[in-house]
Amino acid sequence: MRYRRSHATISVFLVIWLLIGLLAAWQRGYLSRSNASCDRLGATALTIVAGPLNYVGANPAVKCVLPKPSQ
Repeated sequence: MRYRRSHATISVFLVIWLLIGLLAAWQRGYLSRSNASCDRLGATALTIVAGPLNYVGANPAVKCVLPKPSQ
């Protein structure tokens, strides 16, 4: 019984954490479809995972270098 309650509490906490991260990504304009790139997609994902840390000074950034296709 106790295990289920703690599991539910952790699940609710995780959902709220990710929703706050989603809100931060939306406020930064990461969720628009324009200018999609590896850097932008990575920064969007990292912003969502960082959750509330975005509001206490975290500014996650990602630099991607994709290999060029051979010819």
